[in-house]
Amino acid sequence: MSVQERLAARGLSLPTPPQPLGSYTAVSQAGDLLFISGQLPLVDGKIVYQGAVGSDLTLEQGKHASELAALNVLAQIDKHLGGFERLDHIVRIEGHVTSAAGWFNQPAVLDGASDLFADVLQEKAGHARAAYSHIQQPGNAAVILVVIAQLKP
Repeated sequence: MSVQERLAARGLSLPTPPQPLGSYTAVSQAGDLLFISGQLPLVDGKIVYQGAVGSDLTLEQGKHASELAALNVLAQIDKHLGGFERLDHIVRIEGHVTSAAGWFNQPAVLDGASDLFADVLQEKAGHARAAYSHIQQPGNAAVILVVIAQLKP
């Protein structure tokens, strides 16, 4: 089963990869590594989840924001590689979560992205992960994902 078929089984599809919001590239390749710039929970060019998880948004909304950002990561990989055949695995995810003061469940928010990757990429999904908390982020986005992926030799 392909990545697209596994997404479809979840009622999802790859979106059009978002354009960078500034003077940078969405994906930079160095040897066998892909560095995917911060991906937001964008749908049709609009940030779907804005504000702080733990006050403006629930944990479930934060997880969904993380999943949407992960879909945009997949769309960037697909666009850059022309598919997922050359993808070896996701190496690292840095998840930046806009959080309410005193709210400490950022790792659970990022499970939305990690679970999506595990479900649709399967053996290519294993990754290290770091979770960061912020009081504000660009566009008031609830979640931003920065991803490093490795290509097959």
